[in-house]
Amino acid sequence: MQKQLHAYYSGRVQGIGFRFTAESIARELGITGWVRNLSDGRVEIVAEAGEGALKEFLERISQHFSRYIMDADIEWLEATGEFKEFGLRF
Repeated sequence: MQKQLHAYYSGRVQGIGFRFTAESIARELGITGWVRNLSDGRVEIVAEAGEGALKEFLERISQHFSRYIMDADIEWLEATGEFKEFGLRF
């Protein structure tokens, strides 16, 4: 079953390759959506895939950036199917 997650990461999450790493992990797992930096210093992610892939995505991001992430606000939603691939937004 397809799901969507909407996540906000805060801490020292900009300027460390967070977006490019998230994009690489998402593409490897077949996840669609996007990632972008926000002007308040957070990183925002919208991602769609099966629940198992999304959970692995979150776990890998958490492991890779554990010393930089201070907080993660994650909301689970129904998938919209609007995305064709995963990319960076500016």
